[in-house]
Amino acid sequence: MNWKAFFIGVGAGLAGAYAVKELASQKETVSADKVLNHAKAAFKKSGPISGSWINMTAEPYSIAPLDYQVYKGGISRNNDGKVEQYEFIADASTGAILDAYPLD
Repeated sequence: MNWKAFFIGVGAGLAGAYAVKELASQKETVSADKVLNHAKAAFKKSGPISGSWINMTAEPYSIAPLDYQVYKGGISRNNDGKVEQYEFIADASTGAILDAYPLD
């Protein structure tokens, strides 16, 4: 048996496994619960919130020329007896809020 070839094969196998592991970890998404908690914390800076929701499955979203997988959710709050509702769009990979806007 050629030990040199054996060790080269083992080294190549380990390097390949490490590369696959790193690529797989880059494809992971942040949980929808963590994204919702992040959004709630951001909205609480402007005042108390009374309700929130989030779609638990990521969906495609484009801001030309960029494509994202995003979670969509919403926040409601009472402001002087009036209910204000906001919708937000957050990147599923990082949890960063890409857009937030009031609903009429």
